Amino acid sequence: MNHPLDTTIYPHPFAFPDAALADLRQRLAHTRWPDRETVPDWSQGVPLATMQALCAYWLDGYDWRACEGRLNALSPSRTRIDGLDIHFLHLRSPEPDAVPLVLTHGWPGSVIEFLKVAPMLADPRAHGGDPKDAFHVVLPTMPNFGLSEKLTTPDWSPERVAQAWVELMHRLGYESFFAQGGDWGYAVTNALGGIGPPPYAPSTSICFRFLRACQRAMRRRSRRWSG
Repeated sequence: MNHPLDTTIYPHPFAFPDAALADLRQRLAHTRWPDRETVPDWSQGVPLATMQALCAYWLDGYDWRACEGRLNALSPSRTRIDGLDIHFLHLRSPEPDAVPLVLTHGWPGSVIEFLKVAPMLADPRAHGGDPKDAFHVVLPTMPNFGLSEKLTTPDWSPERVAQAWVELMHRLGYESFFAQGGDWGYAVTNALGGIGPPPYAPSTSICFRFLRACQRAMRRRSRRWSG
């Protein structure tokens, strides 16, 4: 761990040992499966066959090393902010007029969600887009996720994470920036909108309406099950 007052940005690539991957595969191979559901649909949860197919892919088809390589191509780094090591990816655009953009993941997500879109945002010219739409893309990992440090106190609100993002962007040389987030990333991005100056221009997205609809459906099912 670096000194709490150290503002240095350190390279921190993904490099999980082979032993960790072997342990994961062993645990997947020894999964104890429950009996299958009694209905032909998803009304009792994820069908057993679907979970078994996912597990089989994770065990024999998924290539973590390929994913690790894609992550490591985006300058994975860490820096200590507000007492925690914060891990992030940083993809600078080749366009001289690109503007900074911080994308915040949700739960149970990660920066992997942005691996496909990040290069398109950073270099739209290379993907058939308008170079005027280019961004310097920053993908921080929230505390308790991925390679960011775990929390030791329960007082990390979305507002506190937002303050950490402001500090991170300043350390990267960005005094103002755009922001986007969904799920918990929405809460953090919304909090960024209340911080100033300097000016930030957050753009948020989340499907709260969908979540409320799901919650209502769950309550209806709960009432049926409880008689």
